[in-house]
Amino acid sequence: MASNTFGQVFRVTTWGESHGKALGVVIDGCPVGVLINETLINEELLWRAPGKRLYTSPRKEPDQVEILSGVFEGQSTGAPISLIIWNRDVQSQSYQAIQDLLRPGHAQYTYLKKYGHFDPRGGGRASARETVCRVAAGAIAKKILSDINVHVVAYLTGVGEVQSKSLLSDAIAKGPAWQMQVRQSEIFCPDEQVTHQMRAALQQAEAGQDSLGGLIEAIAFNVPVGWGEPVYEKLEANLAKAMLSIPASKGFEIGSGFSAAMMKGSQHNDLFVKDKENIQFKTNHAGGTLGGISNGQPIVIRVPFKPTSSIGKEQVTLNQAGDEKVLKWSADARHDPCLAIRAVPVVEAMFALVLVDAWLMNQITCYNKELN
Repeated sequence: MASNTFGQVFRVTTWGESHGKALGVVIDGCPVGVLINETLINEELLWRAPGKRLYTSPRKEPDQVEILSGVFEGQSTGAPISLIIWNRDVQSQSYQAIQDLLRPGHAQYTYLKKYGHFDPRGGGRASARETVCRVAAGAIAKKILSDINVHVVAYLTGVGEVQSKSLLSDAIAKGPAWQMQVRQSEIFCPDEQVTHQMRAALQQAEAGQDSLGGLIEAIAFNVPVGWGEPVYEKLEANLAKAMLSIPASKGFEIGSGFSAAMMKGSQHNDLFVKDKENIQFKTNHAGGTLGGISNGQPIVIRVPFKPTSSIGKEQVTLNQAGDEKVLKWSADARHDPCLAIRAVPVVEAMFALVLVDAWLMNQITCYNKELN
């Protein structure tokens, strides 16, 4: 199985399965001298961990990282950084009775067809459990970005049919400090009224043994002009790839996104204005990039997540021999009623990984420019 590495200069390779002994990540290309310790990473892992919040999987994983290499006396050495997170609460018996059934909405069918062999326990490599590695790597990426005053904040803006319309303006107004308010919310939505409506929708879905999808919005603050490469390495193209690589994500928007298709050029164009001696923009419909390169405005993206595929309702399906069967999860099965909730820190992490890679690429570009 190939394609387990992400990034060009800041390269992240993840390994491990949902019900294996452990998961881990190797980071290559981290600059020397970054202050890193296990507490820094564990604080980020806490936000993604199951069993810590309402409306998330009850699986109890401590998600405590161990740094195996690449850090000495609290600083990165430039060598590959290897991180491991042990699985402590594996309950594979929930999958024994259904391991021969094709589970609707899961990667099981395509993995079997492609590879001929599949670990059915918790989805194996296709499980969202793999995202613990992304968040661990993202913690280091976010530390690097914070050292140059670049910050990423993600938050839940919709669950099912409940959608907030005012969060973006609030986030832009408060800047990086918005993250503190987001993380005070049990479902990463700082709008109390909307949170109440989301909770009601989630309770209704759970009562009906069903699940809901969700929408995440994320913003990068203080990204300078010039990050991102033209044509095939556009900043938004790499962001799209990063976000669509997250399990259960089903789309990507930047700036006005799909609504741009219904606008006129006179509406969508972000007009240039002068603020004292600086060139600024009157609006931000482009979402912080022009020509695939950051333009100095906040980078605004949105990522929709499908409803959790594993639900309590009985579903008619087939077994691997093609016989019709009824899929019914055991009573002790553990799943998130809305995957988008715990995907918030994952979106933040992937956003940070793309930006760090773009920053390092820009360092190379600027160096070559000076040589010429």
